Amino acid sequence: MKKSILITGASGFIGSFLVEEALKQGFETWAGIRKTSSKKYLQDKHIHFIELDFSDLDKLCSQVREKNKKHGPWDVVLHAAGVTKCLHREDFEKYNYNATRNLVQALREEGMKPKQFVYLSSLSVFGPIREKPVTTNTNGLLYEPILETDEPEPNTAYGESKCRTEKYLRSLIDYPYLIFRPTGVYGPRERDYYLMAKSISQHVDFSVGYTKQEITFVYVKDLVQAIFLGINQEKTKREYFVSDGHVYESSAFSDLIQKELGVKMVFHIKAPVWLLKAICFVSGKFAALLKKPSTLNMDKYYIMKQRNWQCDIEPLIKELGYKPKYNLAKGVKETIAWYKEEKWL
Repeated sequence: MKKSILITGASGFIGSFLVEEALKQGFETWAGIRKTSSKKYLQDKHIHFIELDFSDLDKLCSQVREKNKKHGPWDVVLHAAGVTKCLHREDFEKYNYNATRNLVQALREEGMKPKQFVYLSSLSVFGPIREKPVTTNTNGLLYEPILETDEPEPNTAYGESKCRTEKYLRSLIDYPYLIFRPTGVYGPRERDYYLMAKSISQHVDFSVGYTKQEITFVYVKDLVQAIFLGINQEKTKREYFVSDGHVYESSAFSDLIQKELGVKMVFHIKAPVWLLKAICFVSGKFAALLKKPSTLNMDKYYIMKQRNWQCDIEPLIKELGYKPKYNLAKGVKETIAWYKEEKWL
């Protein structure tokens, strides 16, 4: 009998890839969407759709109850829904923390406790820790990787909402949570890194800060691989960082984009941190006036200001057998090819 899986945020960048992998692995796949969600990347006829309203607990209970009556419970709930940018700070609490709590509560009230509740969190939960340069490194790196034993110090509204959600899940007695904390996720269909590619295609590259920045990435297909390794091994009560296992300088991503686009001349603009702060502050104020979230906001300022984005993925490798298939060069090549094919660039 097929295992049943619910994937929330299914219409999003990461969610659509998770749906594809679930179908490929033979799961009875349910895509959790909103009434207004696009189904552009959810065209497979085997997908079951369910509308879920995370803002209204009573309505959410009714929605999952109806599903349970007709089709039974889900074996796995993979909660990938959430927001990365909002107009107001409290919206992160609403759409990340409150939404997750409501989903868990609805499942519990309807007697639909899954075998695994997989939560997509973020490395941003930890904030700018381990930012003091270490001179004893023999690998040429300036900082030490963030460890799972470190104490989270989120400094963005997004990171705080994810951190609070993690704490909530861990506080539940005998609840089968499994948490993944990816670093920067990129790949086809993604729109924030796409803006960088678009800028470079127009011969401009913008970076911030003069202190060395050590960053990490994970290609979307490798993140999906890690998550399904955890699902298939029925892992619970565990948290994992996810990256491609490499550490890059801040210029690596833009240099590879420039190479793949074949752009010969690019104006590299490096701005001081104080200027970025001013730009993000003003941009955030305009966004509030226009009532439309902006990519440049104070959360973005803190993210770009952070110098150390290393994280320790050894537990993921040793416990789940994770083997990243994409380094940054391979991932950027495939991503830019997709942007070109889809006429985004």
